[in-house]
Amino acid sequence: MSDSAWKLGALPKRDDPTVIAAVGDSFGEIYRNYFSGEFLVNHDLPVEVRAFRRSDGWCVFLLLTPWMMARVFLPERDPGLLVPAGWSAAERAVAPFLVIGPLLDFTILGGAQKAHLNYLPELGHFLLQPLVQSMERFDSADAVFAAWNDVIKTRDRVMEEQKRECGWQKEVSRREFFARLAGNR
Repeated sequence: MSDSAWKLGALPKRDDPTVIAAVGDSFGEIYRNYFSGEFLVNHDLPVEVRAFRRSDGWCVFLLLTPWMMARVFLPERDPGLLVPAGWSAAERAVAPFLVIGPLLDFTILGGAQKAHLNYLPELGHFLLQPLVQSMERFDSADAVFAAWNDVIKTRDRVMEEQKRECGWQKEVSRREFFARLAGNR
């Protein structure tokens, strides 16, 4: 790993609707430039941000695209993570687009997490956890999120049966669920 500086984007300093719109615009542009003609992409699905919140110095949200659904961690401040060689802002600005980059360990709300590094000039460096990568069976955004809610319910049931607890995941799942009920996608 190199000690290249983490490049923060200006977006997290903006209000939530502005961040959500800009993320949608950035990934819409990625779709148009890299995926609009791809066979294994579900062209019926939109680019959409749901369950947006700010937590422990990060903007955290679910990102649906025609090629995947992921949890995204967009930092509000330098997270102090080392940027691997080949992943500095300058190197990524001239490199081909990659859906996911190298896997990094980080901490949020006191819990250890793993996520893939990524970089977009509009967003700066951010972390991405792919959740659903096979999108062809879904006919709408709601179908994708309903399937993800089923995964969460199953995970919670299994954890309860095994008397295990994952506080960070439970808090995220609860917020996603209530955000959906309140219409805050």
